[in-house]
Amino acid sequence: MAPRKRKNTSNDVAAKSNVTISTKEETNDEKSAKLKQREKLDTHVSKAAIEAAKSAHFVPTLLVITILVCSGALAILSYRDLVGTGKIIFGPRDEAMLEFTASRKWFDASRGWKSKQGGFSAVEQMTTDDNNMGGFFVRKLAGATALSYHLQKLYPIIFQSANVHFGRGDYSPMLVTSVIGNFCIAGFYLSHFDDFKSSGAEEMGFAIVAALIIEAIIIAGFLLTLTLKKPTLKAKDCALPEGKGPKSIVSKIVCRTVLIVSGMISVIAGRDFFFPGQELPFPPYDDIYLEWTGAFIHSPPPQSAEAEEYGLEAPLYIGDLFISRLAALYLLVISFQKLVGGCLVRVGKDNSGIAKCRMFWQVQCISDALILFTLRVFASAAKSASLDLRWHIMSIGYEFFILLLCGWM
Repeated sequence: MAPRKRKNTSNDVAAKSNVTISTKEETNDEKSAKLKQREKLDTHVSKAAIEAAKSAHFVPTLLVITILVCSGALAILSYRDLVGTGKIIFGPRDEAMLEFTASRKWFDASRGWKSKQGGFSAVEQMTTDDNNMGGFFVRKLAGATALSYHLQKLYPIIFQSANVHFGRGDYSPMLVTSVIGNFCIAGFYLSHFDDFKSSGAEEMGFAIVAALIIEAIIIAGFLLTLTLKKPTLKAKDCALPEGKGPKSIVSKIVCRTVLIVSGMISVIAGRDFFFPGQELPFPPYDDIYLEWTGAFIHSPPPQSAEAEEYGLEAPLYIGDLFISRLAALYLLVISFQKLVGGCLVRVGKDNSGIAKCRMFWQVQCISDALILFTLRVFASAAKSASLDLRWHIMSIGYEFFILLLCGWM
């Protein structure tokens, strides 16, 4: 019987152990590769989520640049009209427009830094035919209202709040009203273009119209894009303030205040814009107001004593008529924005209505402060002409106080 061969068990065990080690190494390599791949995917997903959140929160760069350039330049002009009436800042074109609106009368730089240069220090305590404080008031008011309107676009863009998101549509009410306002103001300038040509101010008029229309078109394009594409931030149901629903008005006290105060301002401004020189029956001292601001001179009512006295001279005061109607138009646009922010914006399912309204109220509080300051400075000059501005100051002061509480506190 042949001897039985001994199996090489040690070699078999070593081979098996090598195979297991190699398979373990392969599985470890696969796991590490999968982990690295997963980390890369997680990094890409997180980066994409961050970019989406940024694009949903921040205002698009092109829109920011457009508003800064267009509204910024117009705000500079408005600020000049408010604090330095008649000062030339944009060369001969600007000078031609100032001559057309007869705003150079109150600018005097003959004494250097001691000169009043069309500022509030040029306001006299007594109104006379020579100093024409009523006409000066109209130009200051036009500057204050125009500055307020352009700040409504600039301030929310520059100082964006953390809870205001462009992709959610929080800017839409403000931008929609701005587009409407831009087209209204541009149309008003175009209606006076023949007058600009006759006085050599057509270049400045064209520049202002171009800035307004270009800005309005770009804003409308972004609004259309935001409306057509899927919202990057979907409205989520959240806890609403007590006693409020998604369709509730954000603040009833602001709504009532705006309807009373700005509603009355809209009536008077609408008269000054559509029917200049026509006396209204209910506001007290309305005839004195029209006389003090020069409305009877540039727009004498037909078949009246003023028409007999100033009827032939009225076409010579076309610049005064233009600046008076421009101030009234800015007041109407601002009042329209107050109506939208106080009465038309709703709370919403995601409670975003408060952020939308505060975007209006914060700037409108500044607007009321500018108008209030202008009225207070001219109160003595108006009183010397038997025009009492105390009711105007108290009404706008009350609206300012309500907007201050709701917008900033």
